[in-house]
Order: sequence, then structure tokens, then C-alpha cells
Amino acid sequence: MHSHTTADLVVRHARTIAGDSVDLTIRAGRIAAIAPVESASTPTLDASGHVLLPALVEAHVHLDKTLWGEPWRANTAGPDLAGFIANERRVLAGLDVPIGKRAGALLRSMIAGGSLHVRSHIDIAPDVGLRHVEAMLALREDFRGAADLQLVAFPQTGLLTVPGTAELMEAALKLGVETVGGLDPAGIDKDPIGQLRTIFAMAERNGSGIDIHLHDPGDLGVWQIERIADFTAGSGLAGRVMISHAYCLGMLSLERIEPVARRLADLRISLMTSAPADIAVPPVAFLRGHGVNVCCGSDGIRDAWSPMGNGDALERAWLLAYRFDWGKDHELLGALDAVTHSAARALGIADYGLEVGCPADFVLVKAENTQDAMVRRPHERIVVKAGRIVARDGAFIGTVARS
Repeated sequence: MHSHTTADLVVRHARTIAGDSVDLTIRAGRIAAIAPVESASTPTLDASGHVLLPALVEAHVHLDKTLWGEPWRANTAGPDLAGFIANERRVLAGLDVPIGKRAGALLRSMIAGGSLHVRSHIDIAPDVGLRHVEAMLALREDFRGAADLQLVAFPQTGLLTVPGTAELMEAALKLGVETVGGLDPAGIDKDPIGQLRTIFAMAERNGSGIDIHLHDPGDLGVWQIERIADFTAGSGLAGRVMISHAYCLGMLSLERIEPVARRLADLRISLMTSAPADIAVPPVAFLRGHGVNVCCGSDGIRDAWSPMGNGDALERAWLLAYRFDWGKDHELLGALDAVTHSAARALGIADYGLEVGCPADFVLVKAENTQDAMVRRPHERIVVKAGRIVARDGAFIGTVARS
């Protein structure tokens, strides 16, 4: 499929986040040096006028649900969570376009924007079996070398309330899915302790991480976060647990959530927000001030839940800044951190960043500086994966096993 050897490359005159102009020497897919280069016999990329960013990280997306590339479809979702789920089931059942084609088209676009690390949740339920899992595992193989794809077994219709789902999730982990998903232990399964006991035991058996969708509001939601912390402390999974959405943290007073924040930080439980417009969101600056790792993700993109989203992680960071009215330079860099270093920590990505020895995964954005890149989100980008250019100016030019 792909050769694991990479052509050497020298990137010249790239502007770092700190504002310095640097040259990168890349050898065997890794950054070999960050130092001025007088002359180079290897291929050279002139990055003058471009900002150098580490690979963008998409911490939460549902690739198997997307309608990307399909004709416009009027949104028929709602009015409540159960209605959204039922509507999605109807829409997806009526499609004859394979998951791999829809998800692959979206993934190409995401890579073109600079997302080289992606965590995608995959629906698992008795009515779909492991079809979505098998399609996404195939997609991961197809794009290996162009992007790193993490997968989460996600019980969209409930775990305990739908018999057979837990067994299917276990089977998905055996096939190569890395992370155990959960969903509103109280609101969906009506048995929060039962769901948490099940997914933590499953994660421990399989050496997996955990990523729980938590939409439940207010005190009920925060009570569940406290129980997730209890299970994390008792399981040895500190540093491998993520709570996605956690709207409840934005619904209560800072005094109420401060002890919760300290526990999240102590147990290295990460939070993911998509910076939605229509509901409370966790107070990111307050939580970070208490040491909590908070990252950002797109959630659904052009699917039966909503026609919104485009998979550009830089735009998602901008939406986070917009939501909190972050306009100072340091605040804009904090928003960028939610789709770079904080997201990489949340996903457990090794050797991430722009240091000597790290994989040569980065994005060059044509912009005056990093803040300008964040605010304008220009399409003029050069995306490099393991020392190879895989996208340029919004077009994916990498290689996949099957088109």
C-alpha cells in the first residue's frame, strides 16, 4: 500500500507560533533538525509567509454517520434526543451509499484542513451489528500513512437497555477498536452505576481507554462526572478517560464545580467540547486554570442530526474562541491548543509536536501569524504527514489504498 520510507525534505523560512523563522530538516519521516540550513541537496519547500502549526487533532467526530458528498437533505431531526436517534436510524437505513465512501470523502477534506489525528465514534447496536465497525476499520487501513484514526465503540441506542450491545462492543474491541464508549449512563440507560461498571470492566479487560458522551444536565450530570471519577480512580485508568460534551459543568456555579475540576485534573480525565451554540458548555478557562485538560471536536458533520460542520479543526478552535469572546492573542492561542496539544494529550498521542525526534506531521498556513491564521482560517495550507505532502490548498493529494 504505502512505502514506510520517506523522501528527505527541508522546509525553509516557516514562522513558528512564537513568531520565529525556522528551517526544518526531515529525515525518515521525523523532524531531524530545527536550525538554519545554508543549502540543501534534498527537496526543499519554501514556507515563506506561512505559519507552522503542529498537526491538528480532531478529538471527536462521527464519521460513520456523515452524509458528506450526498445531495442536500432537509433536516428532519428532533424534537428530543430519542427523536434525533430514531430519525438518524431512518435516514441511514434509506441510504445505499457505503459508509466508506461517505466517511472517506469527509476524511479527505479533514486531512486537507490539517487534521492528521482523528478520533471517530462508531455506532454499535444489534440492528447494525458490526457493519459500521468493519467499514471504519477498513477505512483506517485505507488511510494509514495519510492520517492516524482512533476508533471508539459507541452504544448510540443504549448499552444496558438494548440486549446484545455490550457483547457487540466487546467484539469490536477484539477486532481492533481502541476505546470503549458510553452514553448518558442515567439519561439513556437509567442505570448509571450499571453502565459505568460495565464499560470500565470492559476497558480493563481489553486494555482500552474510555470516552463517555454526557449530555445529562445540571446536578444529575455533575453527579455522574463524580461517579466517573470514582471508577477512574478505582480502575487504574487515570489518564485514559475522556468525558465528551459535559454541558452540566456550564450549568452550575463555579463554586459547585471547583472540587469536581480538581478531581478531573488529579485523575487526568480530559473533557471535550464542540463549543455548541445552543446549550451551556463547560467553562474552559476556569477548568484549565484548575489543571483540567480540555480539548475540542467537531461532533457530527453534515449528518442526520445537523447539516452544519465542515471538519476544519482550525474553524472549530475559532468557534471555541467565538463562544467565549476570546480575542486577546493569548486567548486565541488557548483556543488553538484545544485542537493541538490538549487534544493530543486527551487522545494519548505519543511524540506529538514540533520537536526534534517527533514525527514530521504539521500544517503550514499562509498567514501573518498564528492568530491571523486562527481568525481567517485561510484555505491556503500545506499539510505534511511523516515528511510527505498529503494536501495542498484544500485538496487532498495523499495516497490511499482504495479510492
